[in-house]
Amino acid sequence: MLDDRVAEKSEALDPETISKVRSVADTCAAVLLEKTESAEVFAQLVHRAEMQRDYKRIDVLADALNSRFPPSEICELARSEDIIVRELANEALARCPISVLAGLLSDPVDAEIARSALRRQVVEYGSEEARQIVNVLDQADEL
Repeated sequence: MLDDRVAEKSEALDPETISKVRSVADTCAAVLLEKTESAEVFAQLVHRAEMQRDYKRIDVLADALNSRFPPSEICELARSEDIIVRELANEALARCPISVLAGLLSDPVDAEIARSALRRQVVEYGSEEARQIVNVLDQADEL
């Protein structure tokens, strides 16, 4: 990765080269930010922004989740080991339409994450529709 190259403590890199490599890395990250629909690339961009303490970029990335990523990719991010990535994804899922979350309930991989997002909608937003779905799911679990 270009950021790794810039971070090297090598005497072989002069300040001009470091500046050029950093500029190329920033350009690549900006293009990826605008175009990516990949959970893996999203996680790398969040990690990069975190390392640079660029919290404004993290906010921009968070805003892109619901508008650009399919729900299954957001669920993948919600399972991330990176706590920032995981929390950004969980927040995005909590803002998803209930119909989207309900559609994920039949997916054996994403169902528990969707259920958690529905519970969050009940608690944080007082959603009666989400409460009804959660109650039905809880009752089905008891059977």
